[in-house]
Amino acid sequence: MKKTMVMTKEDFSIAKSNSQLQNYKRNALILFFMVLFTSAVSAQKSKILDTFFKYGIDSSILNPEKIRKPDNFAFDFKQTIITSAKETETIAKFDPSNAGTEPWTVVSIDGKSPSKSEVNSFRKNQRKASEAAPTPTDDATYKIEKETQDQLVISYKVDPSSLAKENAFVKDCRFYMTINLKTKKLEQVQTLNEKPVKVNILTADKFDIVLKYKWNDQAKQFVPVNENLTMEAKFIGQATNIQTITEYSNYVKK
Repeated sequence: MKKTMVMTKEDFSIAKSNSQLQNYKRNALILFFMVLFTSAVSAQKSKILDTFFKYGIDSSILNPEKIRKPDNFAFDFKQTIITSAKETETIAKFDPSNAGTEPWTVVSIDGKSPSKSEVNSFRKNQRKASEAAPTPTDDATYKIEKETQDQLVISYKVDPSSLAKENAFVKDCRFYMTINLKTKKLEQVQTLNEKPVKVNILTADKFDIVLKYKWNDQAKQFVPVNENLTMEAKFIGQATNIQTITEYSNYVKK
């Protein structure tokens, strides 16, 4: 004869208490690891901030907004794109005071007046680049790479959740910021891939951008003056090496 098990109110109360206790333990464990992770992240950035304080470096350079081209300044632009097949030079000017009109003027392409389609293509690319929001850094990835009498180099990665589809490959790159300890000024930021990355239709074994900066007293911020992109890539198994040199000069407030 089978014995029927009947739970009493006391049994239900005990089971409920045990379930609540298990939930409490699980939530406490999750909270513990969250606190531990947050502390580790905080420690990484704090170490960088402490080093900046030691040398009297303005920590605002860690804010991506502070090292962009100021949108209220005019400047001259020169870009040279070098591939194995050809070399193209574009000279242009940017003037934000051209209210209601296009701020970009393409002066020449390879020393000649540009066609309408070339101008439209250039403006579209520049507009797309300027509309891209600065990518926040991942505070957990900060590291001091080099510290000498003359130079401090720190590195970091960006927050992958902030990346769009077209620049998702940046999650596999590390950024290296170089600061001159004699002048306390930012010199350059290098972006270097850590493994092969997919850039549009190309697979790049090497993706290396060196962006050099100069302090602008009028803008009260660092402005880019030279950008050098070197990419060693493949397309359908064919080697495709590209170098893009971009120069920014004659910044004037408008």
